[in-house]
Amino acid sequence: MACLQQWLSDTSEAGGREVNIDGKTMRGSAVGERKGIHMVSAWVGESNLTLGQLATESHGNEITAIPQLLDLIDIRGDTVTIDAMGCQSAIASKIRSKGADYVLAVKENQPTL
Repeated sequence: MACLQQWLSDTSEAGGREVNIDGKTMRGSAVGERKGIHMVSAWVGESNLTLGQLATESHGNEITAIPQLLDLIDIRGDTVTIDAMGCQSAIASKIRSKGADYVLAVKENQPTL
């Protein structure tokens, strides 16, 4: 336990991290009539550390899950990356209110941007 606590303190300094947020449907999780499990995750690639995850009903529910996930983690001073699904003004505002920067992908979902 002491080793885990030491490693977490070494890798969890707030600020300067690239926090990636993305949703994926878990392969093989759909059984019979049950849909596959869709998870929205926040992770830091450089340290292979998942900061948090939320299960959603479907891929389309990522937009509502991302702000909830952001409430669970400390992103002060970090840069958050999200694909085009998360390119929403409310999500950008949430990231900025938590003291972080963002890189959001833009596709045809924001034609007036």
